[in-house]
Amino acid sequence: MKNNGPKVLIIDIETSPIEAYVWDLWDQNISVNQIKKDWKIISVAWKWLGDKQVTQFGLNDYSEFQILKLIRKALDHADIVVGQNSKKFDIKKINARFAIKHIKPPSSYQQIDTRLLAKKYFGFSSNSLEYLSDRLNSKFKKLKHKDFPGQELWTECLKNNKKAWEAMREYNIFDVLATEELYKRLMPYDTAPINFTVYYDMKDAVCSCGNSKFIRDGFRFTNSGKYQQYECIECGAKKKHWKNVLGRKVMR
Repeated sequence: MKNNGPKVLIIDIETSPIEAYVWDLWDQNISVNQIKKDWKIISVAWKWLGDKQVTQFGLNDYSEFQILKLIRKALDHADIVVGQNSKKFDIKKINARFAIKHIKPPSSYQQIDTRLLAKKYFGFSSNSLEYLSDRLNSKFKKLKHKDFPGQELWTECLKNNKKAWEAMREYNIFDVLATEELYKRLMPYDTAPINFTVYYDMKDAVCSCGNSKFIRDGFRFTNSGKYQQYECIECGAKKKHWKNVLGRKVMR
């Protein structure tokens, strides 16, 4: 029976700010006993790579505990999780709330962070989703939330402003859509990608975009030998065959 491949989850969360007692507007070094109200996850959106539907949940309709349980269920089904700045922010924040709410961790998964891909392989002026999606994406850009600029969107959501929650929902969903499109633009440059082929019960190679059709593209040379190189006809990513065309023994 043929495996349909890895389940790739693109995810983005939004959190509330920390509310704290402060004595000044400048040079703040806030201690834990100054915290009035700690942060929490107020909105999450995700989609499965290749699917059209985007799922979103917010505190306007669900409790944070319910949202966390839904996040855990999605992560538990994922083989690979994709996000913008997700290794440093989203996943660590999710894990923190899991621990606080005594929610068991999901099954293990691999991570791809589009911000880290941009930082590792490119020299963009900024690695933010706003900058990258504006320059690289043709369909989905990060939203500006013009009706509620800056901090106001989060402030109004915490006041249960219905219009603000509608804007938050759209904002969260577009972050996911923009991240997915950005991932597809950046991944062909990754020289050490996750091996998607191992998730399929077949011998043919599979690209990280899900395509299994390649064309010959010269050879790749390493210190250990010469290898046939292939190019994905969908995204242009390069793959090399495992067989050394020079044979097993190479003079060095």
